[in-house]
Amino acid sequence: MRYPAWAPRYEAIRAEFGFPFEREEAAARTLAALLPASGRTNPIERVAARLTGRDTIVVGRAPGADAPPIWRWPGGGRRPAVVAADGATVRCLDAGLVPDLIVTDLDGPIPAEVAANGRGSVVVVHAHGDNLPALERWVPEFPGELVGSWAGPPRDGLIDAGGFTDGDRAAYLAEEVGAARIVLWGFDFASVDEDDPIRRGRKLRKLAWARRLLDDLAGASPVPILTWERTGALVPYGRSGASTR
Repeated sequence: MRYPAWAPRYEAIRAEFGFPFEREEAAARTLAALLPASGRTNPIERVAARLTGRDTIVVGRAPGADAPPIWRWPGGGRRPAVVAADGATVRCLDAGLVPDLIVTDLDGPIPAEVAANGRGSVVVVHAHGDNLPALERWVPEFPGELVGSWAGPPRDGLIDAGGFTDGDRAAYLAEEVGAARIVLWGFDFASVDEDDPIRRGRKLRKLAWARRLLDDLAGASPVPILTWERTGALVPYGRSGASTR
């Protein structure tokens, strides 16, 4: 998604959640400085090398969701690419599945993401105003291929393809680089693992935005967006209800 189309959504999200732009910029500067030179060079091409022209499964971390059963992939043809959204990395690794790509803002099980990076996963680290300490702590720990992203205006060395949460941002990224089809697994916009009512409400508001942004993407993109049902069926996004586990 080009930034002029994304900017109004970004401004609305920042206004709703109270994200100061100055902190967003500070995090982006920090991430750019922490990335190795290779990570700042042609970052979108590094993602494209993994996803362009391939069916791409975006794995979410809905409560109770497992890793996608690649051994019974119903889409035919070449093995699909797998993109894990942050905490879904653990579920993939537990099932013996090393993601092709991990999209993370470093608020999940980061050691698992570091381990997957060492085993060949490209990690797309996202900078935002609330994760500057995590960037400083963890970006130097990744041993493998690393690129960065943020949600603001175009910036050398960082990707901005749109999206808010790790899951919908992964879908936007796959669309940006020309995935053949985007297949959602492990998404649930109405359930969160959180007992604290304030944090639970905030997470549900974020999921509402994730759903809205995926609706936008599905309505505007020529790339088909599907959900992979537990029945084994691939269903056009939006026709199977909120849960795609």
